[in-house]
Amino acid sequence: MGQYFTNEELPSNIKKHDCVVLGHKFSFFTDNGVFSKDGLDFGSRLLLETIPLEEVGGKILDMGCGYGVFGIVLNKLTGSSVDMVDVNKRAIHLSERNILENNCSSINAFLSFTYEKIDSKYNFIITNPPIRAGKKVVYDIVMNAKDYLEDGGKLFLVIRKEQGAKSLLIDLKNVYSKVNVLEKKKGFYIIECAL
Repeated sequence: MGQYFTNEELPSNIKKHDCVVLGHKFSFFTDNGVFSKDGLDFGSRLLLETIPLEEVGGKILDMGCGYGVFGIVLNKLTGSSVDMVDVNKRAIHLSERNILENNCSSINAFLSFTYEKIDSKYNFIITNPPIRAGKKVVYDIVMNAKDYLEDGGKLFLVIRKEQGAKSLLIDLKNVYSKVNVLEKKKGFYIIECAL
């Protein structure tokens, strides 16, 4: 079985999953070769239920979007404009389909290896970084987010304790002026970083 951070061609097996996030109904098409193909994972749900939605607005980047959960939910709940990027072609195809399925507007999904194709700044960047892609890629995503945040912007991420959350926290504090753990639950850390 290939891992989701590649464009390895796996047989397609598209499935539709319905879920409720913060009291709102969403439907997502998933497929082999993308993260959390069996529906919304615990860590992503925890991040969405933890971040202070009343503060989130403006322009959002969903980095490593997978099939589009963060971008779509935040677009619907905050009315923000969203860019969603992933290195996985199948993920982008699913994201585009899910944008239509959930009647979203002001969302743009496109291919990018981390920030390679990003040429603007954002009020918020949100990510569940692809741990299986390795530390170098994860650190590229979370440490370099600072270069793509507007003044006053924030990065929100989820990472598991067993996947290096504690050492990542130490390293984040060398890059961002404010680093807060907003929630810890079942080994998952929800982290907020500000410039």
